[in-house]
This record gives sequence, C-alpha cells and structure tokens, in this order.
Amino acid sequence: MTKERLMAYRSNKAEILELDYVLNNRWKSDTMIGNDVIFDYSKGYPMPQSVTGFDSEKYERLQIRDLKRKEKLEKECEEVERFVEEIPDSTTHRIFRIYFIDGRKAVRLREVGEKIHMGRSGVGKKIENYLKLSRNSPDSHL
Repeated sequence: MTKERLMAYRSNKAEILELDYVLNNRWKSDTMIGNDVIFDYSKGYPMPQSVTGFDSEKYERLQIRDLKRKEKLEKECEEVERFVEEIPDSTTHRIFRIYFIDGRKAVRLREVGEKIHMGRSGVGKKIENYLKLSRNSPDSHL
C-alpha cells in the first residue's frame, strides 16, 4: 500500500457518490436529447428531415463507462479499507483510520495527534514506519 493510494481514498469516495448521482439522474439531463437526420421518401424522392429525441445509444455508452469507473473505485476503496482494518497495532490502526478514512475534510497530523494523545511528528513517523514495514513484508501484495 502506498501513501498516494491512501491519500486518494477520500477523493475516490467522493467520486463514487458523484457517479451514483449521475448514474441515477442522467436520463433527466438535456444532454441526452440528440438530433439526427432521416430521409423522407413519401414524395418519391429523399427529403432530409431532422428528428429530435432521447439518444439511447449515448445513454447506454455513458452508463457503462461510469459503472466501470465506479466499480474500479469501489474496489480500490475496499482494498484501502481492508489494509487499514488489518493493522494489528491499535494506535497505528486509529491513526490510519482517523487520518485516511474518517471524515470528508482533510485532517492534519496535529489534529490526529490530539485525538490519540501523541505529537504531530510521532503520528507522521508511525505512518511512515508502518508503510515501510508493510512494503517490505514478504506477503505484501498491495
């Protein structure tokens, strides 16, 4: 697990919520209305006519694209959550949960330190040391 993946967790969670909204409300959007030209042969020769309506091909293409993106982000978030939940040391687990997982706003190391009664530099060192340890572990697959 890298610090970059951990830092991206909150952003990924926010993007999942945005994709949920888009997936559920895309059909209401004016962007799904499309134009096309057909040929009217009612007079014996082709006369171009404009047709306006719901563009179902575009709708399906965008829905599939966004569903794939959402599934990828959900998988990434699950991996991060699993990594944090499997931290055996209670203090380190709390640091990772507070700093990387909890809340929607950015949390500073000083604020994490206040919650667990530790200094800012101690929190930073715990994070760095655990990430180094997990990277060098023989069963590290993340």
